[in-house]
Amino acid sequence: MTTPGLRCFGDGDPLYETYHDTEWGVPVRGESELYERVSLEAFQSGLSWITILRKRPAFRAAFAGFDPEAVARFDDDDVARLLGDAGIVRNRLKIDATVANARAVLALWEQGRTLTGLFWSFAPAPRPQRATTWAEVPASTAESTALATALKAAGFRFVGPTTAYAAMQACGLVDDHLAGCPVVPALDGRGGDP
Repeated sequence: MTTPGLRCFGDGDPLYETYHDTEWGVPVRGESELYERVSLEAFQSGLSWITILRKRPAFRAAFAGFDPEAVARFDDDDVARLLGDAGIVRNRLKIDATVANARAVLALWEQGRTLTGLFWSFAPAPRPQRATTWAEVPASTAESTALATALKAAGFRFVGPTTAYAAMQACGLVDDHLAGCPVVPALDGRGGDP
């Protein structure tokens, strides 16, 4: 683990520290894994990330482990069940978007494409140096705007440029760990499908 007080975020909460140290900024490839991250970023919109992290096990249980094929089959009864689940964020628009996004993943597959390939096709070149403060880290970029546009064109919902950029940060497409942060993500092998 890292030295306390030196992380760019998460110090003081073991769950947040573990997420920072082992997940945030580490490249994610895989359909279910990316679908989960995009879904959780959408649920996070307007909330703190630690709230979503604390509810992550409940989200995984409620959304069939974020298996796109299973979630794509959710119907009105499933949506009603989810709206009654106090373990997750009970926002109908976000729940509906998560179901629609599972169907969008399947539509990509039917076209011979993958969410992994689509997502990683927008990975920017690495920055020459890390930001020293959060004020230097953008909320969105040209790449996240383009990714959001491509996701929306593919049928995804609740994926604007800011949400897309947060997903790009979380999934290792960009390295936004601040200068001085002891965590160095494994950003080898950037690009499309593995």
